[in-house]
Amino acid sequence: MAEGGEKAPSRPQSVLFMCGQNVIRSPIAEVLARHYFGRSLYVASAGVRPGDPDPFVATVLDEIGLDLGKHRPHTLEDLEDLNFDLIVTLAPEAHHAALDLTGRLPVEVEYWPTMDPTLAAGGSREQTLDAYRAMRDTLSNRIRDRFRFAGKARV
Repeated sequence: MAEGGEKAPSRPQSVLFMCGQNVIRSPIAEVLARHYFGRSLYVASAGVRPGDPDPFVATVLDEIGLDLGKHRPHTLEDLEDLNFDLIVTLAPEAHHAALDLTGRLPVEVEYWPTMDPTLAAGGSREQTLDAYRAMRDTLSNRIRDRFRFAGKARV
């Protein structure tokens, strides 16, 4: 049971993680979900608008033994299929775009407000990395909890 006696949400078969540019939050969420759930959960990510890869993402994933693979930032329009059971939005603009999709697609949308680590940046390299790590770890915990990961986490 969830808090307040509510039934916990069911685990979907397919999830799309969305953020503003598909360069930081949503690709990290995609990599983490694939790591935890493998082929038992179809996972993808997209952004509202195109962006350029962020080198800090590779660094904080490498710290926990994961990598982006061949990920390149892409938008919703770049996806071949939008038939997802759940869209998890990580930024306000992504949430608004996902809600627009619900008018024509039968998809659930969950909003997980997630800090943009670039807004906390501005200090030293280590302070910037700390902001990215905090966001990564928050997403890791949220993904494991929401989709009921029962294994041993490395994050």
